Amino acid sequence: MFKFNKIAMAVVAGVALTSSGGAFAQQKKIGLAVANLQAEFFNMIKQSVEAYGKEKGYTIVTVDAKGDATTQVNQIQDLIAQKIDALIYIPAGATAAAVPVKAARAAKIPVINVDRNAEGAPGDTFIYGQSVPATTALGKWICEQTKGQGKAVMIHGQKGTTPEVERTKGFTEGLASCGIKITQDQWTERWAADEGNKIAQDMLQRDPSVNIIIGQADGIALGAAQAVKLAKPANKVWVVGFDGDVGGLKAVESGTLDATATQQTFTMGRMAVDAATALMAGKSVPKDQPTDAKVTTKGNVAQFLKAHP
Repeated sequence: MFKFNKIAMAVVAGVALTSSGGAFAQQKKIGLAVANLQAEFFNMIKQSVEAYGKEKGYTIVTVDAKGDATTQVNQIQDLIAQKIDALIYIPAGATAAAVPVKAARAAKIPVINVDRNAEGAPGDTFIYGQSVPATTALGKWICEQTKGQGKAVMIHGQKGTTPEVERTKGFTEGLASCGIKITQDQWTERWAADEGNKIAQDMLQRDPSVNIIIGQADGIALGAAQAVKLAKPANKVWVVGFDGDVGGLKAVESGTLDATATQQTFTMGRMAVDAATALMAGKSVPKDQPTDAKVTTKGNVAQFLKAHP
């Protein structure tokens, strides 16, 4: 009888531990600070983090800076006041990007940076797409299509952010492999289609002989493609983007965009939650967690539309 009671007590204790572990997981709160939910790329990361976080039993509190760094600093201060257990952070810009990281560190909250890092104050881990090799490959693809002939213009993302810097480097190097030079550059504030449209219109008016437009994100490129359609140029104008958003992939499928590079967007969101799980448990994670991006054209776009990575 005594032996039975010992066993029964052990079973009850085990159940209690399991239950308390589940309750402990459910009590965990992760803050997700997003740069700009108007961008489909960031929305896809948000969907991934929220869905996977729910599977893990976490409460996910999402805030949208709408591209404004000051707003984001205030939002993250509020998240810290709510006693979040981890912060998944996509900086709204290069300016003041380090401030939230330092504030979270002071509160002993682990920080997982996604897509963009903070200069001088990196997070505990950085999850990102490898923009340089992917954009270099896209630049070389353009060289093949144009046989190295023509003039290229580049519409950048937000100046100084990690992806903007890396995509500028990669596209420039890729095009240089066949001697094509960037003849005009202009930066956007929100990586948005309306900005891409207006900038591309201005570029084409300044030089109607442009035959290559590079948008550093699919939204920018889609806006540029509309500008090309409106301009009705006599020559073929190649328009490429980056990210592999669903809208961008559909545009490649229809021929509106000539190419993009598909990032592992949903995978990055899940990786961020896994990193938060490990850090909240006091475990170490790699400082850098790169993912690849695949050059996407009409020939292979169907596989990405069927199952986005």
